[in-house]
This record gives sequence, structure tokens and C-alpha cells, in this order.
Amino acid sequence: MDTLLNFQGQVAIITGAADGFGRLLADALAYRGCRLVLSDINEQKLATAVKDIRDAGGDVVSMAADVAKESSSEALVRLALESYGQLDIAVNNAGIAHQPGALHTMDEETIDRQLSVNLKGVLFGMKHQIPAMLANGKGHVLNVSSMAGLGGAPLAAPYAAAKHAVTGMTKTAAVEYGRKNVRVNAICPFFSPTNLLNLGGFTSEESRTKLAIGSPMKRMAEPQEVVNAMVLLLSPGNSFMNGQAIAIDGGMSAW
Repeated sequence: MDTLLNFQGQVAIITGAADGFGRLLADALAYRGCRLVLSDINEQKLATAVKDIRDAGGDVVSMAADVAKESSSEALVRLALESYGQLDIAVNNAGIAHQPGALHTMDEETIDRQLSVNLKGVLFGMKHQIPAMLANGKGHVLNVSSMAGLGGAPLAAPYAAAKHAVTGMTKTAAVEYGRKNVRVNAICPFFSPTNLLNLGGFTSEESRTKLAIGSPMKRMAEPQEVVNAMVLLLSPGNSFMNGQAIAIDGGMSAW
């Protein structure tokens, strides 16, 4: 296996690992020899993912968890250390969307849920992941932000607020811990046909076609395309990238 894509001996936490980007990334890293600690709020889908990875020869443990609760992040890191004795990679992927609507129509429950999962879930994750990496002498955190974390997102103000916070926390942590050989980066994907679009109310082919027009490539990102970029960012050879929020957007940010 190419040394740039060889994850043998490494241990990775992935949240939101039962579906979408998280599930595909778990498969990709397991195939390349990474030992996995997976979590998701959907216990049934998580169990299926774990079984499939083990059946394919992967080494994986898991825990059903709600990342909005700090205790979940703490327990997930503890599981990694008890199972494998180290933590090299953490991918804070779990997130939710909301139904579209103008800012002045957003209710308190919607705002609170966005901030709890999409913002606090990443903050709590890093709070407990980074000390384990410091003890290990190295580590790489990859946070899943969004194009909504780099610019405006009409009809999605709470989501955009949370994702801007993820981008800001990524850059802040990168500065704080880079000297300790713990790097923190983020990806900012364009729309991709995962369950997040369904949660955001974009269920029809017509609505998804309208979203795709925003990219110069005039299509959405295939989930595997985003995950391929995540694997490249996490590559052991990609050792000097720190504090970046990388757009995976088909050129949207080039307008």
C-alpha cells in the first residue's frame, strides 16, 4: 500500500459514523489499516456499520452517543484509550440540518438544537480528544464544517452560525496546539446527497437540482468524492497542514 495512504497502527474516532460521510470514511480508513472507534446516535445503523467493517477484517469498537452531551465525548475518548491505548485521529463529523426558513422565523428550539449538536458537539469532542493526542505526542483533528461555515447560507441562519463557529474553533485550536504537534483542520463541503439534505427539507429532485446550480460544475458532490478528500487530508504524509478550512465545492468559492 502507498505509504501516503497507509493508516496501519493509527487509531481514529469518527462521530456520525453510521451513515453518510462518516460511514464511508470508516470503511475507507479500515480498509487502509486504521483501528476505529465509531459513534452515532442511531444505534441500529451503527451496529450494522460495525458488523460490516468487522466482516471485512477491520478492527473496530463503537458506542451509541449524542455528541450534544459532553459526557458522550469524554466516554468515546475513554473507549479509544481503553481499547487501543492511543488516539491519533479524530473526525468530528456528526451534525444535523434544519428546515429552511428566513432568520426572523427561526424558533428557539431550532437554534438551540443547531448549536448543541453542530457547535457544542465539535467543541466537546476537541476538549477531550486533544488531551489524549497531547499525551500521545501527536494527533490530527478533522472537523466537518460546511460551505455555510465560510459564507452566507440563505434560509439556514442557525446552521450557518454553528458551522461558522466550527470553522473558527478549528483555526483557534490549530494555533493553540500546533506547537505540540496536534493539528486541527476542517472540510467545508458543498451540497451532497446524504441524509443531511433530507433533514434540511431538500427531498425532491427539483429542489436538489436548484441547489446544484450554485456550483460551477453544476452538480452536487458525490459523498465518496468528499470522503476521498477527507482521506487525503488525513494522510500521514499530510503533516504540515494546520488551521485550514478546505472547501470541497466544485468551484463555488471561486466565484
